[in-house]
Amino acid sequence: MSSTPASVRFLTGITTSGTPHLGNYVGSIRPSVRASLTPGVQSFYFLADYHALIKIDEPARIQRSTLEIAASWLAAGLDPERVVFYRQSDVPEIPELTWLLTCVTGKGVLNRAHAYKASVDKNTAAGVDPDSDVTAGLFMYPVLMGADILMFNAHHVPVGRDQVQHIEMARDMANSFNHRYGEHFVPPQAAIEESVATLPGLDGRKMSKSYDNTIPLFANREQLKKLIAGIVTDSRAPGEPKETEGSALFQIYQAFATPSETDALRKDYADGIAWGVAKQILLERIDQEIAPMRARYQHLMDHPEEVEAFLLAGAQKARAIATPFMARLRHAVGLRGLTTGVVQAKVKSVKSALPSFKQYREKDGKFYFKLADAKGVVLLQSLGLESPQLAGKSIGLLQKEGAAALEALAAQLEPMADRDAVFAALDALKDAAG
Repeated sequence: MSSTPASVRFLTGITTSGTPHLGNYVGSIRPSVRASLTPGVQSFYFLADYHALIKIDEPARIQRSTLEIAASWLAAGLDPERVVFYRQSDVPEIPELTWLLTCVTGKGVLNRAHAYKASVDKNTAAGVDPDSDVTAGLFMYPVLMGADILMFNAHHVPVGRDQVQHIEMARDMANSFNHRYGEHFVPPQAAIEESVATLPGLDGRKMSKSYDNTIPLFANREQLKKLIAGIVTDSRAPGEPKETEGSALFQIYQAFATPSETDALRKDYADGIAWGVAKQILLERIDQEIAPMRARYQHLMDHPEEVEAFLLAGAQKARAIATPFMARLRHAVGLRGLTTGVVQAKVKSVKSALPSFKQYREKDGKFYFKLADAKGVVLLQSLGLESPQLAGKSIGLLQKEGAAALEALAAQLEPMADRDAVFAALDALKDAAG
């Protein structure tokens, strides 16, 4: 597919609706940071503040959560220099893409979204209107998530198993758009770390702000000890064998421990370990991993201007990709300058009116190429290249793939003055070739 980048793209985000907890860490932050260090991987991390508006109407809470989540990722080892780390609302192309995807997504697909269905089922059980208190934002949530993913053509998106449906819906949106307008999107894949995809909370249910059963990621040791002491266990006394299956304490430990450490605790369970001792083991294992990050986290919380600078720099990197890609999508769906149709009519009328490439060498010893229309007006100009073969290869790619090749060749090209005219000319050459 022409829009697929050379490297694998890995994208994840966290909604800015609360304080990051251990479930966020093991299910998203930690695997994301690890993935960012993988050679050949281009990583995108974003703070989903638009998503937060769906369920939070407290501006100060969203702002505070944005700082806490950004600081958590940075403290966990995310390097803004080697990834694209940005705030969702700093990339205006994302809501624009949301609308384009809305226009190719069936309402029936959205009717089946888990969050919407849960709200409808709850209202139905209560005997009220099924859509009572259901906002259009909640209903359209999967489309916004689809735009987050498809804006950067992410190949892999780490999610909990309960979020896989959203990735499948994003794939449907990509395929629907591609079917109508040509190959522009890469259908994404869900990436699940099976053993820790969903971490249980203090009461055994999924750790979630909604259930108020979370353990904050950067709680101090005393707070951590108190919260772990509150993890629900059964009434089996010391000396009685205990089951690891269904034990929230064991599952949380497993998310932090090595396989050998996990096996050791499993044996302790079978040998009848006291719950108090098991909780102390869990405390020590979590603190071993989290304690080294706390100082960095606290520094960032005390210096929000540093976090803001990281996010704004990340937004520039994100928009360097999103802006030209969005221009291409606008052209694909017909949101074009009015002169573009005239150009197309002319280039299709007679073969002699086709635009043409010219390859040449300048006094600096480098090789160049340009694309000019039938009247000789230069539409596209290359930068200096080291060999005529490289220039010829680039021309060939543009002739074969048309506007779809522009993203891959962006580093070789000067900024385009009339993007619509370039797209039309390249598409005309591609059509003429075959």
